[in-house]
Amino acid sequence: MTSTKAASRYAKALLDLAIETNQIDSVLKDMNYLHSVTVESPDFALLIKSPIVNSDKKISIFKQLFGDFQELSIKFIELITKKGRESFLGEIASAFETLVNQYKGITPLTLVSAKPLDEATKTLILSKVQGLTSGKTLKVTEKVDADLIGGFIVRVDDKQIDASVASQLNNLKQRLTR
Repeated sequence: MTSTKAASRYAKALLDLAIETNQIDSVLKDMNYLHSVTVESPDFALLIKSPIVNSDKKISIFKQLFGDFQELSIKFIELITKKGRESFLGEIASAFETLVNQYKGITPLTLVSAKPLDEATKTLILSKVQGLTSGKTLKVTEKVDADLIGGFIVRVDDKQIDASVASQLNNLKQRLTR
């Protein structure tokens, strides 16, 4: 919990700087890449958590790895590393994306279906869900999960609408076995 609070504070500070310097989109791109590296590379995750590698060595490695980042992003990563908080980099990057979405009025939405949906069906589902988001812009991520058998699941904010056949079969099974 403490690391999440710290990550949120650092992300907020970075967002304020990005807004002030008009670099929100470019810093967001950097933070998305940083987050994907922390998630997908176990070696990188070990590096940022290692107490053996000193901060100067980590900074030089980060500069080589992220050489095409914006100067603001590089300086921010350098500052975080000098403060000994580099183990939070993945969480900070994730929190930064959340804060940018809030700032821009974007609501992330995940649409999971048993097979890829055609545009008409997707538009119909999204128009129904739009009412839950108070008119905010939706950033849709589509996923296919054959285990659903049919139907779909929509996740937006902390809500989930489960209209999948698998869920309905599971509910029927529970009612019959009572």
